[in-house]
Amino acid sequence: MAIEVGTPAPDFELKDNHGRTVRLSRFRIPGDARNVVLLFYPFAFTGVCTGELRALRDELPKFVNDDVQLLAVSTDSIHTLRVYAEQEGFEYPLLSDFWPHGEVSRAYGVFDEDKGCAVRGTFVIDKEGVVRWTVVNGLPDARDLNDYLKVLDAL
Repeated sequence: MAIEVGTPAPDFELKDNHGRTVRLSRFRIPGDARNVVLLFYPFAFTGVCTGELRALRDELPKFVNDDVQLLAVSTDSIHTLRVYAEQEGFEYPLLSDFWPHGEVSRAYGVFDEDKGCAVRGTFVIDKEGVVRWTVVNGLPDARDLNDYLKVLDAL
């Protein structure tokens, strides 16, 4: 079960597709705080995931700016994510929840134990670290990025 709106977002530290450490609480630092769109997706190089991440890439200034940071998380290795980002031109962090396998996905309640990957969960987290909106879709069901924009506009 996914964590609920109004809940403090579980902090985490994951490596991105360049091997850099990204910590969620970094986006709560006064003077540099940002709302975070935390997007979990099942696997790199798959059709629905690639379509969703391309749509975000194509609207990137709305999701990565002085007020918002997009973080995309899968259980793929950082090496897989590096190649995927280079191939697709993704200029936002792709975070690896590879080891311990799915630990962050589990903390957010979006890990599918049978499939060994995250389902399509999205969490909009405000500058204080509180979940303000969430949606969870099944593996085959793409999300609508316009929903994220409406929530961000309201923050």
